[in-house]
Amino acid sequence: MKSGLNILILGGDNRYLEVINILASNNMNIFLNGFNKLSFEDPSIHNLETSEIDFSIMDAILLPVSGTDKDGEIEATYSNTSIRLTEKQLQQTPDHCTIYTGISNDFLDKITHSSNRKMVRLFARNDIAIYNSIPTAEATLKIAIEETDVMIHGSEVLVIGFGRVGITVARLFAALGAKVTVAARKSEHFARIAEMGLKSIETSRIENIVSNMNICINTVPHSIIGPKIIDQMTSSTLIIDLASKPGGTDFDYANEKGIKTIHALGLPGKTAPRTAGEIIGGVLLELIQS
Repeated sequence: MKSGLNILILGGDNRYLEVINILASNNMNIFLNGFNKLSFEDPSIHNLETSEIDFSIMDAILLPVSGTDKDGEIEATYSNTSIRLTEKQLQQTPDHCTIYTGISNDFLDKITHSSNRKMVRLFARNDIAIYNSIPTAEATLKIAIEETDVMIHGSEVLVIGFGRVGITVARLFAALGAKVTVAARKSEHFARIAEMGLKSIETSRIENIVSNMNICINTVPHSIIGPKIIDQMTSSTLIIDLASKPGGTDFDYANEKGIKTIHALGLPGKTAPRTAGEIIGGVLLELIQS
């Protein structure tokens, strides 16, 4: 088991406080940039300004769940100064240095490739995605309870997509007595949906049943709920879109039609940050020590 590794954490939100604790408690040397609003007593945690970072000693770099923006800017909840990741910085790291991020984009792909550094997209991993689906489903249920005027028990709920999040969401709502219909595409998904005792429909046929739905929950990260489907909804229908930006809903058209929509992003970090941090930290520690 590896210990004493130098880990640089650039920015992050409240989930990363748990990640920091997990790594530090496992004998890692933690270097932080983007946490100058906080102080840490653990001597293995070093809170630095960008100019103080020695990239040449870093065995791994952890970026926020959101990675960087298109210009390399990094989200840093606990800092009042901007933070950027550059190709020059990566080139100063040892050849074995691995970059860990939640998700990536063209900018991050480009500079890691140009620097010949390995990058791991944590949220592309099945283990993290499945673990995260649990707090996501719980938070979705909370939104549904707060934003509707009917009980979940007996409500008609449409879950679009039967991936890692869709499965957990469908199971949770069904467990509370909702009448769940899952929209899917693959024959094996229809078989599993039937095994779970739920109703199913082809994604292309959603508009035929959506008028009966109290709640529509989308998990598919491309355009799904467009004008044809929205036109069939009643004014009391609630759309909860869990898909990453830009989502799978025509939000402007839904607003014009008076349909309430909620683009619910980053739910684990908002509603269960400690759990979400434990998930990220546990998987990250396993990867770093392997």
